[in-house]
Amino acid sequence: MRVGILGATGYTGQELVRLLANHPQAEVVYLGSSSSAGQLYSGVYPQLVGQGIGNLADENVPDGVEVLFCALPHGLTAARTPGFLARGIKVIDLGADFRLHSVSVYEKWYKTHHPAPELLPQAVYGLPEFYREAVRGTALVANPGCYPTATLLALVPLLKAGLLNEGSLIIDAKSGVSGAGRGATLGTHFSEITENFKPYGVAEHRHTPEIEQELSQAVGSDVVVNFTPHLVPMIRGMLATIYADVKDGVEEGDLRGAWQAHYEEEGFVHLLPQGTWPQTKFTLGSNHAFLQLTLDQRTGRAIIVSAIDNLVKGASGQAVQNMNILCGLPEDMGLKGTGLWP
Repeated sequence: MRVGILGATGYTGQELVRLLANHPQAEVVYLGSSSSAGQLYSGVYPQLVGQGIGNLADENVPDGVEVLFCALPHGLTAARTPGFLARGIKVIDLGADFRLHSVSVYEKWYKTHHPAPELLPQAVYGLPEFYREAVRGTALVANPGCYPTATLLALVPLLKAGLLNEGSLIIDAKSGVSGAGRGATLGTHFSEITENFKPYGVAEHRHTPEIEQELSQAVGSDVVVNFTPHLVPMIRGMLATIYADVKDGVEEGDLRGAWQAHYEEEGFVHLLPQGTWPQTKFTLGSNHAFLQLTLDQRTGRAIIVSAIDNLVKGASGQAVQNMNILCGLPEDMGLKGTGLWP
């Protein structure tokens, strides 16, 4: 496959380059950047020197690209996507432009006009563990956000099985600072982040409607959640701790059984042995997700924990997983590595 990447110098763009360099059926033929055109890619990311990756180009996508990853900020991909699709290019958008089904919801939360609302009905939400067959039949994939990925992997099977009270969901999530991107800001400055731990986007984070949309679809009625993200002083990793009231008569074994039934054949989602709780270090650099839960008998609440690497399963690794599905390849091709430890 002849692959292109728009936004190749950001963290998710670099992670795509790293993963695709070891993919036996992908040839990266185009690396687009609005700020670094003409430079050697290894000049921007010297750890890739000697890999034959080549030069960065401007954002004019050349002919011959078959699959295009768009690792751009929201609002920039949608306007160009009709042209890409008309040229026969399959598009995997790592931004937010096609994740939400409703134009009005997108414009409310992202504070910008949606330039291609006519494409929303054909965009497939690219969480393969739930929408694999739909991804297989599309040319436009909306790669999920990192917080939604961690949250939905934990909750959707339990909600579909009717085990949780959907009005009781509290999502307390933490992410490494790489989720904020490569651009320097005061909030991600070393002196602001190190030895610090802070909530942000409280009651207004843009991943909230994405989570609610997919949970609502799972149960067939509107779901509203409390979602609070936090920034922790580490580079990679995401951990979501979720609290939910269980329905009358539900036991811990029922919760585990719903997970096991859904994930039995899934290669990237792992249910840990009872008593072993997910750690972000388990996921470092990999496309794997780790889940654990317990039912607090004293309160009647399930405590559910999910861990992923925010740049891999939460972004670029999941995008490669979607590419493999789109192109009829084994889903784990180029993604078989486990997390680094220590």
